[in-house]
Parts: sequence; C-alpha cells; structure tokens
Amino acid sequence: MKEKELTELTDQELLDRKKQQKSSKLINAILVGFCAGVIVYGVVNKGITIFTFMLIVMGAWAFIRWRKSDEALDNELKSRNLNEK
Repeated sequence: MKEKELTELTDQELLDRKKQQKSSKLINAILVGFCAGVIVYGVVNKGITIFTFMLIVMGAWAFIRWRKSDEALDNELKSRNLNEK
C-alpha cells in the first residue's frame, strides 16, 4: 500500500506524523552511529575496503533521505500554520 502524500493528509494525521518523527530520530541516530562504528572498526582492523565505501554511501544516503522527509513534513506543517502541541 502506497503512503499518502503529505498534502493529502489531514491536519491531525500530519501532527501524528510529527510525533512519530520525533521518536524515529532516535532510531535513525542509532543506525547511523552503528554504521559509523562498523566503519571505524573495519578501517582499524583491515584498512579501507569496498565494504567501508558501501557503508559510507548507505549511511549518507539514509541520512539525506531522512533529512529530506523531515524537512518536507516541517514545510507542510508551516504551510498549514500548525504548531506542535
């Protein structure tokens, strides 16, 4: 099932997404931190390998994707003049 676009959501659904966004930031930070730890461990023990570059690319891609979705949600909330409660 495809998720609705942000413009199609009701005000209450947008506010609920904002609450979910706050809790998912912790999970995202843990995942990016885990990737960084694996990268450091791999570089220290085996040097720079293709696995190191793959983790860097995946971590950067995930970080950029999460940041864009956060910005899109914030922009939609601002356009509707909805404040966090």
